[in-house]
Amino acid sequence: MTVEGYHPEKYADLLVVGGTVLTPNGSEQADLACRDGRIVALGCLQGQWDAVSTIDARGLHILPGVIDSQVHFREPGLTHKEDLETGTRGAVLGGVTGVFEMPNTNPLTLWHEDLQAKLDAAQGRAWCDYAFYIGGSGVNAKQLQILETLPGCAGVKVFMGSSFGDLLADDDTVLRNILRHGRRRMAVHAEDEARLRQRKSIVEASGDVCQHPDWRDMESALLATKRIVAMAEEAGRRLHVLHVSTAEEMRYLAGHKRRVTVEVTPHHLTMAAPECYQRLGSLAQMNPPVREQRHQDALWQAIREGTVDVIGSDHAPHTLEEKAKPYPQSPSGMTGVQTLLPVMLDHVHNGRLTLQRLVDLTSAGPARIFGLEGKGRIALGYDADLTIVDLSAQRTITNDWIASRSGWTPYDGKKITGWPIHTVIRGHVVVREEQLEGAPRGKTIQFLETFGAISASD
Repeated sequence: MTVEGYHPEKYADLLVVGGTVLTPNGSEQADLACRDGRIVALGCLQGQWDAVSTIDARGLHILPGVIDSQVHFREPGLTHKEDLETGTRGAVLGGVTGVFEMPNTNPLTLWHEDLQAKLDAAQGRAWCDYAFYIGGSGVNAKQLQILETLPGCAGVKVFMGSSFGDLLADDDTVLRNILRHGRRRMAVHAEDEARLRQRKSIVEASGDVCQHPDWRDMESALLATKRIVAMAEEAGRRLHVLHVSTAEEMRYLAGHKRRVTVEVTPHHLTMAAPECYQRLGSLAQMNPPVREQRHQDALWQAIREGTVDVIGSDHAPHTLEEKAKPYPQSPSGMTGVQTLLPVMLDHVHNGRLTLQRLVDLTSAGPARIFGLEGKGRIALGYDADLTIVDLSAQRTITNDWIASRSGWTPYDGKKITGWPIHTVIRGHVVVREEQLEGAPRGKTIQFLETFGAISASD
């Protein structure tokens, strides 16, 4: 039966009207129509399209969904700190539509069954889309070319320092073996474990958290970064260096961009030693450390020059009770997925980067370097993942706003200009007017290099 005036080609699940859209061509006034999880129309659509749901985006900017490519959601095994539901809830409240979760859980994510357990746990509980890293290790190195192609795998993550057991890969033979077995871009935490062990006595003697960047000094980061880049070039493997924190690393990495991509974090871009340690104590304790202002200045310069490809939060929560342990027994890590976008929007407001550059660092960049299927831009046929922000909204970040099970943020009390208002996952509104809506709708992120891949049992 045909209903007069009904045109199915102009019927949407969601219309977003009146906003300023950040497209690959720049910013423009346009409406968006979303149907069956994808963007199906861009332009002047009001009065021409019918929709189940509408967002009035007048005065707002519509960004491609923000992708946080480094989070630690602690499930399984450490869920007193965080879990997949609370972590992804914080993500969408902060405007993040997709996350890559790290393998240092309990058990470690080293094998097919470990990955599958996380995928099963996320089903029906994750508010945003997700993928999980497999840990690169001496015990699974020869299987990594199969493991990295499993559906839901974000790739291989290697810890050269700051880890334990089978997940610590600080031996050259092990690292070369990992690099040889696989073809996807490999993510690495680059700190030199031998130097860290040698220098730990500095802080054991003093118990002073202000010496955290003295213990885990610039040289420990630079040594590891040079070492893994050289081995990756020898193996012909693409590399992604996580949370780069030093001026010296940035100078070195600028000359190795053909195969190496670079991540920085909001806390390294926003905090500086010694002030942050004096004010926050171990709440500012991260690995690699927040360093002196000259390093932060160098990270911003690297963003301006194009050396940096991605901003990831390195969300790594611990409870306040754990953080209150005497340093250096206090664990390193802080929340970050929910504050990534507000903190970076405040930097946009203060003129440190443009909104278009922020989109490249948090949406287009992750999609480009990791090969995400259908994400990272606002264009016809792409997933309708939208982060809708008010660039002039003034808010104060508080611990009470944080959804993380750990319940705190190092930015408690920080005044921000620029704020996420609505979050849309594949055409479904999951945050409307800063409030959760509906139920968790997260699904597994697909990657171009693994689409149609064989299973680990084939």
